[in-house]
Amino acid sequence: MEVDYSNIKVVGFDADDTLWVNETYFREAETKFGKLLEGYETMNTIDQELFKMEIKNLELYGYGVKGFMLSMVESALELSNNRVSQATIGEILNIGKEMLRQPVELLDGVREVLRKLSGNYRLIVLTKGDLLDQERKLERSGLSEFFQHVEVLSDKKEENYLHLLNHLQIDVNEFLMIGNSLKSDVLPLVNIGAQAVHVPFHTTWQHEEVKVNEDDYKYLKINRLTDILGYLK
Repeated sequence: MEVDYSNIKVVGFDADDTLWVNETYFREAETKFGKLLEGYETMNTIDQELFKMEIKNLELYGYGVKGFMLSMVESALELSNNRVSQATIGEILNIGKEMLRQPVELLDGVREVLRKLSGNYRLIVLTKGDLLDQERKLERSGLSEFFQHVEVLSDKKEENYLHLLNHLQIDVNEFLMIGNSLKSDVLPLVNIGAQAVHVPFHTTWQHEEVKVNEDDYKYLKINRLTDILGYLK
């Protein structure tokens, strides 16, 4: 796909599964949760009910590990008809705490890309999730020096991006967003007239999956983050 990024002045990066590993830890946590509750239901049913609970609770808790922890507890109570033991609830909370303590594993080429782009572009992070957790991960990542602004959004819809770009006085025509989620990092930007790059991660949360006709949207898809250096100098 031919793209023209000659007018781009600001580049936004998603964080989870774009800069560092994240979704992998959620998949591992779901497996641990299923094993704790397998005495009450099948693994498949447990997985489905937990996902339903997460979606139901998004409006209350938002995105991130803490909301996921609360959804696991609530699902355990429902799946067991309130018979789950206090010890099991404790183990569920420990699953979440282990997720919060995970070391930050940078994806291949991230530091190289940021170092090369930071000299020519204003770089910002636009992510969603729990504020404290995202701040902690950014600090542990050692990438803070490359970014002029970090924003943790409650959601990533067109209105969220428009409000933020206006607040930061960024012209939509001069903005490029890079991320792993079509639903959150690409399509909303295309819809408001900005540019976007899709860098798929090997696993995607069900809520972020979306099927689109690629011919209907103009965005660049690359296999790895370092590929962007062939388009941005």
